Amino acid sequence: MVTLQDIQAARERIRTALRPTPCPASDYFTEKTDCAVVYFKLENLQRTGAFKERGALNKLLTLTEEEKRRGVIAASAGNHAQGVAYHARRLGIRATIVMPERTPLIKVTRTRDDYGARVVLKGANYDEAYAEALRIQAAENLVFVHPFNDPHVIAGQGTLALELLEQCPDLELVVVPVGGGGLISGVAVALKETNPRIQVVGVQASTIASMKASLDAGKRTELTNAGTTIADGIAVKVPGDLTFEHVRKYVDAVVTVDEEEIAAAILMMLEQEKSVAEGAGAAGLAALVNGRIPQAKGKRVAIIVGGGNIDMNVISRIIERGLVKAGRLVQLEVRLPDRPGVLARLTTQIAEMRANVVDLHHDRAFSKAGLGEATVEVMLETTGHAHIQELMAALEAQGWQVART
Repeated sequence: MVTLQDIQAARERIRTALRPTPCPASDYFTEKTDCAVVYFKLENLQRTGAFKERGALNKLLTLTEEEKRRGVIAASAGNHAQGVAYHARRLGIRATIVMPERTPLIKVTRTRDDYGARVVLKGANYDEAYAEALRIQAAENLVFVHPFNDPHVIAGQGTLALELLEQCPDLELVVVPVGGGGLISGVAVALKETNPRIQVVGVQASTIASMKASLDAGKRTELTNAGTTIADGIAVKVPGDLTFEHVRKYVDAVVTVDEEEIAAAILMMLEQEKSVAEGAGAAGLAALVNGRIPQAKGKRVAIIVGGGNIDMNVISRIIERGLVKAGRLVQLEVRLPDRPGVLARLTTQIAEMRANVVDLHHDRAFSKAGLGEATVEVMLETTGHAHIQELMAALEAQGWQVART
């Protein structure tokens, strides 16, 4: 088991290469939740965009000269890959990284092009990439750097909690994203061995909640029917044996959140905190705002934003879906007479109702409208659901049929 002394030693080891990340209080989420105060530990501001480089660097600094000459290999959905690749390059160590085939392009590009590692894309998820990495390790005699099930990696991740205790000495509860369990293991050891009254709550994606399933079963459990998640950084089918024992001993609870809740939390971080969080990084906020952590009521809470390496295309889709859900983007189908000037009347009415046309499609040949009629599909920017209802009522007052699509 990793000890507090191991984590303190790791902090001294990596101190000169990694600066502490900020942990600001959030006025908005403090007001919107029942917490006394909400802090965000912004690990998305690390050089490689995630907390993973803490553990990766600590592990690399413990290698012997002979191990460094052989080179290292890791399996990762992206963040551990970048941490290993970046610091291996700094230290003059050759690095090979096996990543799942669906890894976001930004993570692949940075690992290979920016940080100089050899990247192998293999498998549909972390577990399949891990199996390939073990095969390559044996074939090429490389040193394996595990993303979570390694005492040096766990100790490195735990250095985050030592910073938290200095930045927010009155903390009462910490929310941690959980995949394989390396981060929450290190954080929980540091917090509980320093102040046992601090509660530690883990958060997993409901589609692949292997740590929660293992805790519920009382033993490590592999998910044979695991789904996919936008929180790819915590998509692990089975926790490590080492991390499972740490979580079982030190963590108070593990909860889950669904995909829509994670996506909404990413959007909230963008809008309210002006901070980019990937799916795994936003999982803690998703759990808090959706009532998954009732024990947070009235407490001083820190949410670990573990990473910010998210594909821009994913962000674009999340923003659009979030705008639709909030009623700020709507698509209407309007059936109206196919006569000159009627389309102009429609756009004029929309303008008078202070909505903005994003896209418009006028169809008379392929729609289900009758002869002498046309269907117009129009996408609009609005101020919310009440505005949409007012707009639809105004259009219907013109005698037109209106429906949301």
